Amino acid sequence: MRIIDTSAIQKAVEELFIEANYTLPESLCNKISECQKNETDELASSVLTKLTDNIIASKQNTVPVCQDTGMAVLFVEIGDNVSLIGKSFEDAVNDGVRDAYVNGYMRKSIVVDPLFNRVNTNDNTPAIIHTRIVKGDTVKITAAPKGFGSENMSAVKMFTPSATPDDIVGFVVDTVRNAGGNPCPPIVVGVGIGGNFEYCTYLAKKALTRDVDVSNSDSNYANLEKVMLDRINELDIGPQGFGGKTTALAVNIETYPTHIAGLPVAVNIGCHVTRHASVII
Repeated sequence: MRIIDTSAIQKAVEELFIEANYTLPESLCNKISECQKNETDELASSVLTKLTDNIIASKQNTVPVCQDTGMAVLFVEIGDNVSLIGKSFEDAVNDGVRDAYVNGYMRKSIVVDPLFNRVNTNDNTPAIIHTRIVKGDTVKITAAPKGFGSENMSAVKMFTPSATPDDIVGFVVDTVRNAGGNPCPPIVVGVGIGGNFEYCTYLAKKALTRDVDVSNSDSNYANLEKVMLDRINELDIGPQGFGGKTTALAVNIETYPTHIAGLPVAVNIGCHVTRHASVII
């Protein structure tokens, strides 16, 4: 049994959220640069160049890449041969988030109550924590700060088993079409297929933590990702909604077994700064 003090988790969470908000994944930066070189629309190409300049400037000047530094979302895998000591795991995570947003001078965006008492908590807590127990003696933490310009454009639909792949593609494309320029394209599209009502939305969010240059390991879904991406980029929404062939950088699909009577599908859109950072303790 490996003993881990939750103070190490608190520190890791602090560092991850600062890293994620200040430095984008290399694969995402490369994809934006690649799209800029291939973009034939002059205005779209200019916008992509400015996005690249902004990413470089944020890294050089040590400032967040976007003013919306997001709601703190974490995906955590705790090994079954790990014993946590110290403060509670959830307290350690929220203290880490608090430290990141205060010490990292990042915008605090969380309100105490969603409807009646929308007063800012002033430290960006509480976080949303997705935890799994897995084999091993390590703790893997993925921080995924999520801005709400893109989050507000999400959608879920409970299809029946008679739905075809074309129906699913149509739903995803329509969701992006309806979003238009609101989620700050070029976007990353997370798609969750299967599970149940709440789990397909979890899958869609988790899909956004996969690097944009990695396809689904199942060839059928990898092909579906390509079909969706091609269809989305035919919409002519373009970078920041000004038109062009670069509406999406990637479509990432995650799946899970489901009930014989259902086929849940969720779409979670990430903006051009779809952020995530991971560490293993």
